[in-house]
Amino acid sequence: MQKKQTAGILAAFSSAIFLGFAPVFGKLAITLGFTPFAVVALRTGFAAGLLLLVIALFYRQYLYIFPVGLLGCALAGAINGLGSLLYYLALQRLDASIGQLLYSLYPFFVALWLILDHQPPSRLTFFRVGLATLAVLLLTSVPNGSADLTGVLMMLGAAVLYAMHLPINQRVLYEVPAPTVALYTLLAMSAVVIPVYLIFDRALPAQDTPWFPIAGLTFVTIFSRIALFLGVKKIGGMQTALLGLAELLIAIIFSHLWLGENLTPLQWLGAVGLGFSLVLVMFEDSALPALSGKTGWLSWIRAPGLPKDIFGPYK
Repeated sequence: MQKKQTAGILAAFSSAIFLGFAPVFGKLAITLGFTPFAVVALRTGFAAGLLLLVIALFYRQYLYIFPVGLLGCALAGAINGLGSLLYYLALQRLDASIGQLLYSLYPFFVALWLILDHQPPSRLTFFRVGLATLAVLLLTSVPNGSADLTGVLMMLGAAVLYAMHLPINQRVLYEVPAPTVALYTLLAMSAVVIPVYLIFDRALPAQDTPWFPIAGLTFVTIFSRIALFLGVKKIGGMQTALLGLAELLIAIIFSHLWLGENLTPLQWLGAVGLGFSLVLVMFEDSALPALSGKTGWLSWIRAPGLPKDIFGPYK
């Protein structure tokens, strides 16, 4: 069990590192001339296409998924796709660091969704969520004014939707490997964000505009998704969400280095509190929450009975 927990923690941290670059690359792409809809559609479409190509060529066993699991991934992907649209629209209005700080409230919403699914977090987890929430409030204190209200509401909406998709995928991950869930979730996201781009936007930047931020977003999307769902599979959605707050530190550091954004002393105090919340993961129970039988809002996501070893040694 300890080995499984360690693997889950490493996967969650790896996902956080990759995701920490997302707001930086995203803000850079928007600054260079890409519209928010174009950023979402291009990075999601490229990521889903590349992952599908690699799995179809080299890991075809990961293409299998039971029908209800596929429906769960489709639902999670659609929800996360809408959240991604809100995220990059908000990023157009907010600094990358401030936007990511607001987005980092999503563990609070994950806890609420898990309670509705009859998987209540531990007391320590509630304490860590409270500490993280206080830290984010400090981190979002903007000197000499306030952040754009519309951008703030959009980013909070993105956090709510991102938090909702984690428990859904956690249910699927009880029976399905992380690469499979990542693939079908990304394909579902693409089915949402690409039509939105084609219907409401279709704009591309000037011909000489650099595309490296889009390339960077594509690769961090692929690797972060696989690592994210591996973490959820090993240690559950709540702990993965809390460990995922490490992405905030990555976003802050590279927003300062690449975009020239800075934090106040009060915001750095919030960063310290957030770091302490992350360290407390060492004292969490390593056992995954048990499935809640036929109760809970996600109880319909259940495998009908799978053949043993269908996915090989991975699972």
